[in-house]
Amino acid sequence: MNMVVYIGAVEGFEAAASVLKDIALVRHLEAEQGLVAQALQEAHALLDASMKVRITNEMIRSAPGLRIISCATTGSDHIQRQALDERGIAVRTLKEDPQVIRNITPAAELSWALLMACARRLPAAVEHVRSGGWTREQFPGIMLRGKRLGLVGCGRIGGWMACYAQAFGMEAVGYDPYLEKWPDNIQKASLDHLMRTSDFISVHVHLSDETRGLISRELFEGVKPGAVFINTSRGGIADEAALMDGLKSGRISGAGLDVLTGEPDVAEHPLVVYSREHDNVLITPHCGGFSPDAVRLVCAHAAGKIRTVLLGEEGA
Repeated sequence: MNMVVYIGAVEGFEAAASVLKDIALVRHLEAEQGLVAQALQEAHALLDASMKVRITNEMIRSAPGLRIISCATTGSDHIQRQALDERGIAVRTLKEDPQVIRNITPAAELSWALLMACARRLPAAVEHVRSGGWTREQFPGIMLRGKRLGLVGCGRIGGWMACYAQAFGMEAVGYDPYLEKWPDNIQKASLDHLMRTSDFISVHVHLSDETRGLISRELFEGVKPGAVFINTSRGGIADEAALMDGLKSGRISGAGLDVLTGEPDVAEHPLVVYSREHDNVLITPHCGGFSPDAVRLVCAHAAGKIRTVLLGEEGA
């Protein structure tokens, strides 16, 4: 029988196992490099709903039976491609399935939650009360109504952010050179103008050679004083050292981040270290897309792609 390695939450494992139950044994592994490398040696497919394990060329070359990697995520930058390309092994992601992911909203909802938490300094205010305090003057909030939200990337998640902004009485401007149909509720702007004029800046683009370092030091140094920066896409899209300098200088008043370069090994990441002593940086563990309902749906879909390949039906 075929063997499929699954990495991710139990809800996704259950959904994948149900889709593949008659053609494959699905093994649920912890996101640990050695375990995954060993299991791949006997695997015919990998279903990755985690992105916590770097899939290296060496791991692929040691997996002679591997026929497909299917990611229940839109990104796949944790997977090296040379060995896969040499053998013609496909890497499938949700990026190719706009009809499936269009109305999956957890990542957009976390982005908005981070924005609001930064605007109201929410974690610090909660901790203040837990410590016995009750001094509201220490926690002035930013009123969202009338403010400008700058969206770097105006696709699915950026579009939802614009809807949320509209509901809160904000103006949305956006930069996206690849979008074919422009949303009616987002004003088109250059990236420089967006960074210089937005009160809140939220990033929603895939990591690629074109977007790596897109939010540069020069752009960070030109942001509107007091701006809040949100990134739930990938850490490599922004110059994190420049973001840190902006936070230290006070030009950037806060940051809400669900992604960092080098994740998941980020215990000593400079922004994590900084956040331990400063309450204007909120960092979550790349959990924006994690919701049991959404996980079941996308893992079942990703498993369907594996089923097609293992049954030899792809292209039929």
